[in-house]
Amino acid sequence: MTGFLLFATISDMSKSRICLCLTAKTVAEDLALIERYRPYIDLVELRVDLLDEDERLEIRDFPSKAGIPCILTIRRTVDGGEFSEGEAARSMLFARALAFANEDAHKNFAYVDFEEDFHISSLQDAALAYGTKIIRSFHDMKNPLPSIAAKLKEMRSSSFEIPKIAFMPHNLTDVIQMYREMQQFADSDQIVVAMGSIGLPSRILAYKFHSYLSYTSPEDLELKLTDIGHTDPKTLAETYHFHELNDETKLFGITGWPLKYTSSPKLHNDSFFREKMNAVYVPFKAEKASEAFEFANTFDVRGFSVTIPHKEEIIKHLFSYDKKVEKIGACNTVINENGVWIGYNTDCTGFEKALLEFIGAKNLKGRKVAIIGAGGAAKAVTYAIKEMGGKACIFNRTVGKARLLGKKYGFEYATLGSESIPLLKKYSEIIIQTTSKGMGSSEESNESNDPLWFYDFYGTELIYDIVYEPEVTPIMARAQKAGCRVRNGFTMLKYQGDEQFRLFTQEK
Repeated sequence: MTGFLLFATISDMSKSRICLCLTAKTVAEDLALIERYRPYIDLVELRVDLLDEDERLEIRDFPSKAGIPCILTIRRTVDGGEFSEGEAARSMLFARALAFANEDAHKNFAYVDFEEDFHISSLQDAALAYGTKIIRSFHDMKNPLPSIAAKLKEMRSSSFEIPKIAFMPHNLTDVIQMYREMQQFADSDQIVVAMGSIGLPSRILAYKFHSYLSYTSPEDLELKLTDIGHTDPKTLAETYHFHELNDETKLFGITGWPLKYTSSPKLHNDSFFREKMNAVYVPFKAEKASEAFEFANTFDVRGFSVTIPHKEEIIKHLFSYDKKVEKIGACNTVINENGVWIGYNTDCTGFEKALLEFIGAKNLKGRKVAIIGAGGAAKAVTYAIKEMGGKACIFNRTVGKARLLGKKYGFEYATLGSESIPLLKKYSEIIIQTTSKGMGSSEESNESNDPLWFYDFYGTELIYDIVYEPEVTPIMARAQKAGCRVRNGFTMLKYQGDEQFRLFTQEK
């Protein structure tokens, strides 16, 4: 997968490549990261600004030790790096790394990253003389660019330099605009990156943005990769099958906000791979449902999953929807059928199968259920409880929403608080947690991550939490400690995903 063809020119390569950002404090640690990810990467970026000061003396020999094409980067603080010693000191570091070029070009840095405003003719001449290509980079760590196309043309001063633009999108529309502008650069060499979690599609679908490479980071980086818009090389290669993506690849995805935790990409992409389908499922976080449709229409997305908080709002953007969406008032699956968007709800099907499997029953006749929350997921759960013959009470902080949902199905309703403990006890045989509380939280139970923090479990309750990340949520841990049987929402995710896959592909 890796190869020294990368030392020729970027235009020799028809596909985007995976670049691992090396951010360790020592050369030894960075070399270990290369060995760890070598099967998945095509080149690496050595972030010299992140190395300990004494380690910087070792950078000249780094390419020969790495055995893979390397980008030399010494990023300044103003551009999001950590080098603050001044330009004179930085110039000396660049010179030390590029000096004494080896006759074997493989042992030299393949690329050096100079910022747009950094022009030292001796360094530039040395790089070009030694066969090291210059990446001329521009960073805006806070804002999008009004015109990426104009900026690229301005930066493209010669064929010897590769312009790179990295900016911070404020919304998904900024990423869409970047994609549109990049379509005029299909035959040129450039690197473009929309940073942050909103920009993740620009990294997974780098080939669509005509960007030569996609930057990745180690999976155990201290920062959450989703927060900085990175993914790790293994995930990019094995979950998204980055190297196999092409213009014939069918696109699917998931939208929501803030969309920090989702296992749907792995589930669906594994299914595509298993069925030998040229398709990929990509997260695209949108604060507004309208942005999600703009993205889907622009990128020719064939279908997508919908999660918090758009399951209700998404309906008004649909051409039509099935009876379950109509009855439930929430939609979690959208399909492009002959150019129009059709909505479905597979949450209820997935939940029904998962819950009955958990409690070991064929239906809920004679069973009492406490439903925590009254949002889009709760609507599907409530519908399923009614269909299975159960009796329920809906508990929600905003009692008005609980009232509307309860009356629709002839169920009781109450506020979600200590004043409702007597009613909660009455319906506590099965407790279904449908809110986002506890999502991504590994902390002990508290008011911020446990919707039933005020309730003491008896040990007889059955707890089904639709949250699946983390594997054991705070409410589950507390209930389990009291002796309750618990289960997270992964089974619901899987079963509703099976139904989505059928809708996406017309395959079982």
